[in-house]
Amino acid sequence: MQTVRKIDVDHAVAAFRTLRLKLAQEFPDADEETLSDTTEGISALPELVAQVIRSSLDDKSLASALKARIDEMSLRRTRLLTRADKKRELAADAMRETSLRKILEPDLTLSLRPCPPTVAVTDEQLVPEDYWIAQPAKLNRKDLRERVLSGLAVPGTQVIDQPDTLSVRTK
Repeated sequence: MQTVRKIDVDHAVAAFRTLRLKLAQEFPDADEETLSDTTEGISALPELVAQVIRSSLDDKSLASALKARIDEMSLRRTRLLTRADKKRELAADAMRETSLRKILEPDLTLSLRPCPPTVAVTDEQLVPEDYWIAQPAKLNRKDLRERVLSGLAVPGTQVIDQPDTLSVRTK
């Protein structure tokens, strides 16, 4: 499929508008539906726009396939990291059980080092308030949107109309 450039679409839009204007001038009694049908029938724009959308759908398919491949590779990466961690823990357990604190090899040095103790929270309700961090307020955008769109005037907000969106359905 040949790539459609923006300039090609811009030219087709300009030609479409010119053609429609000439048809309207040539046939002033023609209604809007007739003008639209005639212009669409003799213009390259509808096929060009469809070609752009087909290309967009191809890009989405490739992106989906790539995502699937990335997900597969991510799972593989996770398995490899888990396996590496288990091997490391196996080596550490063997060294702990035998009190072997250090191993010197030509390509690596292994040593067991003491770790600082950790603190486990067994019941958050019992921890004094001094150890809690207050969280900053966060805007509830979903609730705000619903209320403003329902007609409530909220200072600091405004409703912004959006352009039409293109709906594409494939069979």
